[in-house]
Amino acid sequence: MFRLFLGFARLPQDPLAEYAYATRTEIGRKPVKAWLRWLRRRPLPLGLRGERYAAKWLRKRSYKIVAGGARSRYGEIDLVAVDDETVVFVEVKTRQSDAMGDPAEAVDATKQRHIVRSALAFMKEHHLLEHQARFDVMALLWPEDAKWPAVKHVKNAFEPEDRGQFFV
Repeated sequence: MFRLFLGFARLPQDPLAEYAYATRTEIGRKPVKAWLRWLRRRPLPLGLRGERYAAKWLRKRSYKIVAGGARSRYGEIDLVAVDDETVVFVEVKTRQSDAMGDPAEAVDATKQRHIVRSALAFMKEHHLLEHQARFDVMALLWPEDAKWPAVKHVKNAFEPEDRGQFFV
């Protein structure tokens, strides 16, 4: 059996070498498509599923999602949304059960400090310091056998501390 690679014919050799050669030269052909099919079949991690569901839930309630997974050197903000003229920074906590407590309780003082600093960096970077800001927490309980999670949205869950340049 002959295979045509890049305009010349050659005999197949070792199957592993053949596969490695095919993946390097046949971009968009069978090996890559098989890998993409495998990748699509994998379920999303619980946290990412929760963030996507929270974004959809907020959109249905007329929030405009501006950014997701906004990173700074201080940390990450799960969702950045706009509600009227208020910039809303949303921390999403997803759990399969409440055995370890309410998911919203996982946002402790240290996490709040990281969120506030990241929010300030986001607002400075995007020239949003003249707008009001709010910090929300969304707690999602998503058991394994459930199709949809139970959502608890805590508006204005915490206030930023008086330190730093957050207050305009």
